[in-house]
Amino acid sequence: MKINLAKSAGFCFGVKRAISIALDKAKSGKPVFMLGDIVHNEEVVKQVEKAGIRKIHRLGKGSGRILLIRAHGCSNKTLRRAKECGYTVIDATCPMVKDIHKIAKNLEDTGHKVIVIGDKLHDEVQGIAGQLKAKAIVIDDLKNITIKKIKVIPRAGVVVQSTQSLDKALKIAGVLRENIREVEFHNTICNPTRIKQGEINNMPLENDVMIIIGSKASANTRRLYEISRSLNKKSYWVNSGKEINKSWFSKAKSVGITAGASTPESTIRQVIQRIRTKNP
Repeated sequence: MKINLAKSAGFCFGVKRAISIALDKAKSGKPVFMLGDIVHNEEVVKQVEKAGIRKIHRLGKGSGRILLIRAHGCSNKTLRRAKECGYTVIDATCPMVKDIHKIAKNLEDTGHKVIVIGDKLHDEVQGIAGQLKAKAIVIDDLKNITIKKIKVIPRAGVVVQSTQSLDKALKIAGVLRENIREVEFHNTICNPTRIKQGEINNMPLENDVMIIIGSKASANTRRLYEISRSLNKKSYWVNSGKEINKSWFSKAKSVGITAGASTPESTIRQVIQRIRTKNP
């Protein structure tokens, strides 16, 4: 059976950068803390914890301590609070997410009502909304658009969570344009996500079986799986090689493999080795 690995499988630039910053600061000798997980992957979280970085749920006394801002970013309120508490803030927010922050703030400053297309509870989306003075409208699905609410908006500025599905974002943007007189749309889906989604639109059609690797907490991995599953019913989402089932590959001549942006290379290698072991 042939194994075809997506060129874009695994860590994106922003995740690599955040992990590198975290591990570097762990060597500084100062206590390093994070509000939540650095990325949505259990193995990476363990690696960071092993380096001595502690996860906290709220800010306390920060004198002599480092607060690491994770790859997803955070709100302005959190940044202000951290500095007031005495933390030295190290910002590991993905530069592409920082660009979305700038666009959102500029839209608000130029009189637009900001609309964010993305998962309402996702850390990145909350960080984008948290850059603004007024409350942003967050839309996660076509069925959740309240037409009466958006029709009264004279000017809207739209940004998109960096790991959103382009197809879904464009459909939502279409509905907004139909109901709001003036819409300024910014497609802020990041380039690594576009590449991953481009590959996942083809690979399920070119392979008998698809394996998508990543944490169940990873939004971008979930989207890869959903796209793959819609094109090939023999698509399976695994977090590690232990979850590989030999029966999935019965009569298969090829298997396509991709992985979310927070999935480490070691996990990808483990899954490939497991498939080879089960299919000599």
